[in-house]
Amino acid sequence: MTVTAAARLLDLLTTVDTEDRPDPQLEALALAVQADLPVLLWGEPGIGKTAAIGHLAESLDLPLTTVIASVHEPSDFSGLPVVGDDPAVQGVPMAPPDWAVRLAETGRGLLFLDELSTAPPAVQAALLRLVLERRVGALRLPPGVRIVAAANPRGSAADGWELSAPLANRFVHLQWTFDPDVVVRGLAGTWPRATLPHLDPANLTDAVAFARRAVCGLLTTRPALVHKLPSGEARRGSAWPSPRTWDMTLRLVAFATAAGTSREVLSMLVRGTVGDGPGLELLASMERLDLPDPEALLADPASPLPERGDLRQAALDGVVEAVRKAPTEPRWDAAWAVLVHALDTGAPDLVVAPAATLAALRRDDWAVPAAIERLAGAIALAERAA
Repeated sequence: MTVTAAARLLDLLTTVDTEDRPDPQLEALALAVQADLPVLLWGEPGIGKTAAIGHLAESLDLPLTTVIASVHEPSDFSGLPVVGDDPAVQGVPMAPPDWAVRLAETGRGLLFLDELSTAPPAVQAALLRLVLERRVGALRLPPGVRIVAAANPRGSAADGWELSAPLANRFVHLQWTFDPDVVVRGLAGTWPRATLPHLDPANLTDAVAFARRAVCGLLTTRPALVHKLPSGEARRGSAWPSPRTWDMTLRLVAFATAAGTSREVLSMLVRGTVGDGPGLELLASMERLDLPDPEALLADPASPLPERGDLRQAALDGVVEAVRKAPTEPRWDAAWAVLVHALDTGAPDLVVAPAATLAALRRDDWAVPAAIERLAGAIALAERAA
């Protein structure tokens, strides 16, 4: 009777409900899993990384296979040599471990690599092919298998190691924190529900085009960001830009665009793939993709300008740059007309720098347009206010 009551009590304690509740972390994790990219959750011990992954697998109806990386040998991931009848003829095949065979037989699942930061360098090296190529020995995991890992920062990991640069560069790094409200509501019996973001079928082609334009546009103007290995060992063990991670970023931007995810979620994913600096640059350049074409503004100076100050400033700078690249008197005059329109419809301080640059582009034989007179007073006032 006592055993039955205890079992019943345990069953009641472990029975929980789920609800649709905004959770940017969970949404970012689900989107990266949907994009078929390996994800690594970083966070202090005890904040629910393992529970979140278990909940994700249950919500997505994926069988969960947990492998504690630090308690395995390199051969557990690279394959165990099996000597056949005639090794000189048949070679020595590398047999996969039982968990890999089960995943291959099932055809789908969530492979959870736990305690990754406590895995020694030799094990990390053996994990490279598993994470990138989905190969364990001679076995290739089926496309339906997704990979998620978890790690504690070195300072709070048991016998922790810094993650090697090659292994770190294969993951989307998500910083996992806890929301006290979510924890309290979860302990009360209701946790957020993990769902795959809905991809709009009508938006797929445009999403890919937008992602390619965003990433390629940034790397064209900032070629130094294509590959930038950090100097410090600790930073190499996190997200940093390389052709591989830019390809991952492009995929994430396309998925996020097709799903209509929030900027917060996209920021987590982008910064978690190429690092904070390059990621923030990409996010800023993506906002500028919606800026009006400078040539269209020169053709029609009364065209609408962005309302937000930083975007309006970028649009005016683009107009001045367009004149600098192809300087003619009509284009120069049109640029002044654009600045006057910006003055009439927005803050005067935004036209100060573009006006100064535009004035320096004047040729000796160009007449001074009347628009300059209108701008002079406002620019002087803005400069005194600054």
